[in-house]
Amino acid sequence: MFNPSREQVRSFFCESWRKHRERLILQGAEATAADLILHHPEYHALLESPEAALEQEFTPENGQMNPFLHLSLHLAVADQISIDQPPGIRAAYDALRTRLDVHEAEHAILECLGETIWNAQRQGGELDANAYIEHVRRVAQG
Repeated sequence: MFNPSREQVRSFFCESWRKHRERLILQGAEATAADLILHHPEYHALLESPEAALEQEFTPENGQMNPFLHLSLHLAVADQISIDQPPGIRAAYDALRTRLDVHEAEHAILECLGETIWNAQRQGGELDANAYIEHVRRVAQG
């Protein structure tokens, strides 16, 4: 399992955005990352300052969403949908797309993933893939 450091994750998103802006060839997940970043203009300035991005702390106590966590969850959801893993995620996404645009549908799934990760951390256990996909299906049903 790939387990990048905080610095590696932040550098990946900053570099993907730089390459996109400079119209350079994007490799693999960089293309998906750049597309996700396009949908989040509120992160552009931060990603254009890699030194600041690597150092900045984002805490809920300060009312801040960590943009790198948010983009990483987006990237995970995009990957899950592309390979239909866990099984059924693509069908749930397609159901969401009947009433939401692409970004809103991804956000709905992202919320489920974030809650599932939080529950696993709180309970000190593994991520419950079955609970996750069931949550996504319930959200998709409206």
